[in-house]
Amino acid sequence: MTLLVNITATGRMSLPAAIRKRLGLEGGGAVLLEETDEGVVLRTVTQAVARAQAIAKKYASHPDASVDAFLANRRADSGE
Repeated sequence: MTLLVNITATGRMSLPAAIRKRLGLEGGGAVLLEETDEGVVLRTVTQAVARAQAIAKKYASHPDASVDAFLANRRADSGE
């Protein structure tokens, strides 16, 4: 879905009510803004946490996911 959202001279913009309702932001709230090569992405805090957890889960199941393995790899990479 693509929507046109106007930005005021002071930098404020409004999310349409239907989107705020769908995202659980009816009473206000915070969103995270990420600038990418392709544009700007807005995520709710809940969406950002879920995304971070999914990324972490991918690496946590890796056999070298321990702190000790990380430090050993760092030492090996630095030539210690």
